[in-house]
Amino acid sequence: MVLPALILFGMALIWGLMAAAAQIQCVDAARAGARAAARSDPETVAVAAARSAAPQGARIAVAREGDLVRVRVEARAAGPLAVRLGGEAVALAEETVR
Repeated sequence: MVLPALILFGMALIWGLMAAAAQIQCVDAARAGARAAARSDPETVAVAAARSAAPQGARIAVAREGDLVRVRVEARAAGPLAVRLGGEAVALAEETVR
């Protein structure tokens, strides 16, 4: 009776660690995309930079709000629970810095 409970606990722990790693990937991907967009790179380059660090199947959105560039990365955690993960980064566009 204890063995199935330990197996279930171990699987839940592994899933939680995988979800945490995917969350960190979303944050890192948003940061990479915002950095590229702040350098005035084309939007396709910023999305490619974010996609290279994002989890597989992530959605990436790049928006310009005045002097700021905002990149949002959203993904779903792999596994039995459909948990939405996301990360957002904001950077000041370089051409606005004096």
